[in-house]
Amino acid sequence: MTEPHAAITFGPDSTGRHHLPVEATLDNCIKCNICVTVCPVSAVTDAFPGPKYEGPQAGRFRHRDQPSPDASVDYCSGCRICNMACPTGVKIAEINARARARLVEEGLVGRRHRLRNNLLARPGTLSRLGGPVRPLVNALFANRAARWVVEKALGIHHSAPLPMYAGERFSKWLSGWKPHDEHPAGKAAYFTGCSAEYYEPRVARTAVQVLDRLGFDVVVPDQGCCGLPLLSNGEFDAARAYHRANVNRLLGFARAGIPIVGASTSCTLTLKEEAPELLDAMDDDARAVAGDTYDLHEFLVLIADEGRFPTDLRPVPLRLLYHPPCQYRAHRLGLPALDMMELVPELEVVQSLAACCGVAGTYGYKEEKYDIAMKVGTPLFEKVAEVGGPVTVCDAETCRWQIEHGTGVRSIHPIEIIAYALGLDIEGPLTKAIAASPTA
Repeated sequence: MTEPHAAITFGPDSTGRHHLPVEATLDNCIKCNICVTVCPVSAVTDAFPGPKYEGPQAGRFRHRDQPSPDASVDYCSGCRICNMACPTGVKIAEINARARARLVEEGLVGRRHRLRNNLLARPGTLSRLGGPVRPLVNALFANRAARWVVEKALGIHHSAPLPMYAGERFSKWLSGWKPHDEHPAGKAAYFTGCSAEYYEPRVARTAVQVLDRLGFDVVVPDQGCCGLPLLSNGEFDAARAYHRANVNRLLGFARAGIPIVGASTSCTLTLKEEAPELLDAMDDDARAVAGDTYDLHEFLVLIADEGRFPTDLRPVPLRLLYHPPCQYRAHRLGLPALDMMELVPELEVVQSLAACCGVAGTYGYKEEKYDIAMKVGTPLFEKVAEVGGPVTVCDAETCRWQIEHGTGVRSIHPIEIIAYALGLDIEGPLTKAIAASPTA
């Protein structure tokens, strides 16, 4: 049932031509400076001179047989806004990511910061260790004195919005869940993501229940971290192992034409494009998995376009701000979550138009980057206050946590709105906001 979505170019293709490395695009740079004008990081700090200077311009001076000229490239947040603005297709964010990986490879990242980066980049491993003592870990995360100690020891900023462990893991809930008996739409494989497994299981529960409501037999394959936090921190060797393991686990579904669907926009982008592109993992197996992976709302739009989405939706009488995160826009799909929310009666959605929330995955957790992340996020925080809704809406987990941290307003995934509109009995801040609405 899966039609090809956004065009993804891998190599070798059917003609035998090979995909060019990201560095090969630097000669497309026409020095127009558009990327510099849209960069949210260089706008608030002199630590990062801008995408053009760190990407295509510096890329011409990077040679394997010479010491790395980089240092400030580590201040690139990887938001990809420069890529989306570039009129000639220079893969600036990817060039910067590879330069950061070279800093790691050459031992130019300090031991303390590299230890921190590796801890932040392995949410699955950390959660397996911390989960059994969840109340203790949550208490430490909430303790200001303990957070200061962590900052001094590891360089994780004491005010960074670290997530709290949920009371029950998603997989535990799934083991006792009773789906519908009939599944006329066929199978769908759900890619959970680390955050939904350990920190926000309500998002995964809601997504699975929506797919079940639409007639899909939802299968949750064995899976690991998508590897994006490792890629973002320059740990390419470890990310390659994570990605390969996931490709091996998901390949059977892709070969069988069973769509692989995820609610974490960063996870799905990593499977589709980020990992294959940065790691040169463009063999037939990786291409098959990438081509059969869908963001959840991308998938729902396909269903709606085919006339298979219900029209008798329950109203949501709220005015809410929606922030489409950078990683979501990088899918180059438009805004399918916004398209789906527009189907919901009485719901007024105000798009944020903010460039970035600032957190960029683990970027805003770091002591040297926290203040930058908060400055980048300020226009979004101000827009949240202007709209004044009881909750905000955002597709990416770390962005939701950053919005809550910067505004004090709870943030939900758009699938929670769709689930409520479909008549599902869901939990969380949305239901409370609707109940409190004077027009409910």
